[in-house]
Amino acid sequence: MKIGVLLLNFGEPENPTMESVVPFLERIFSLNAPLMNAAAPSAEEVRARSRALAEARAPGLIAEYEEIGGSPLHQQAREQAELLEAELTRRGYHAVVQLGMQFTEPSIGEAVTKVREAGVDYLVSIPVYPLCGPSTNVAALREVDRQLEEQGWKVPGLQITGWHRHPEYLQVRVEAIRAVLEQNGLSFADGGTKLVFSAHGTPIKYLDEGSRYDEYVKEFCAAVAGQLGSPETIIGYQNHTNRPGVQWTQPDIDKVVESIEAERIVVDACSFMHEQSETLAELDDELREEAEERGLGFYRVPVPHSAPRFIGLLADLVDQAVERSHSTGAIERVPLFQCRCKPTLGTVCTNGGA
Repeated sequence: MKIGVLLLNFGEPENPTMESVVPFLERIFSLNAPLMNAAAPSAEEVRARSRALAEARAPGLIAEYEEIGGSPLHQQAREQAELLEAELTRRGYHAVVQLGMQFTEPSIGEAVTKVREAGVDYLVSIPVYPLCGPSTNVAALREVDRQLEEQGWKVPGLQITGWHRHPEYLQVRVEAIRAVLEQNGLSFADGGTKLVFSAHGTPIKYLDEGSRYDEYVKEFCAAVAGQLGSPETIIGYQNHTNRPGVQWTQPDIDKVVESIEAERIVVDACSFMHEQSETLAELDDELREEAEERGLGFYRVPVPHSAPRFIGLLADLVDQAVERSHSTGAIERVPLFQCRCKPTLGTVCTNGGA
């Protein structure tokens, strides 16, 4: 049996130019149009507003990309796909792994076409977002559904929305933080060093509509802090305040750093599995500057995007998807439940049991 795996992600332009960045932003603003409009706008109005917002935001984002030397997201995502395909091959699978990006190329539609043309017999779709949210995990998988229908391809498979409760993932993040502590001779036991989690923000509207994203953030960060002996679980959100009229999760990460009582902080970007502008510009440049202005030592934990343990986790999820659907009799290592965020047949997660 030939297995197809879709690794789904946000995407970021690899070239910091108006030609690349404006369409990227336009797609994002178009998807989020319902957040910014009380009345239902026409498709033409959505396009016009999204284009205007994209053109206004693009120069600032281009400057960020230039400052960090370009976004490494695609390069790291390709590395993940190559490592996962190699690991699945090592485990005896005939597997094809393809990337599908929500807002850049290769699009999710292109990824579906490639695995279809490769002649796969079974399709596993996994968003590479650690903490399940409606505009990320759920939206990416709904786009897979749309593309399958549009292409008229009825292939058996399984979609995995949320996976942050996988115990291996907890250890991936714990090991990354421990490495920073050891490399810099730091300890949370000294009272002067504090662990700060920086999570990507989400609009409050999504939480009001039933998303448990903020609960997942708190739960996961508390588990990591507990493993590391941190006396506190301190969380701040990276919110996109350039979208007028949209309320976001609180507190903002910069407000956390402004008020924290510490000598130094260790910052973990807990919502990301790739380095990108949100980590390299917003944290390493902007947040570091704010921390150092207060006299705080600043240590940011590199995103463990290619950690062998993480690649093994992805392969384990594929294993479980195949076992679950083909009744091999193998015992599932981590329970997978019907997803509550995307309650459609064939969609599972580690989060649905509680």
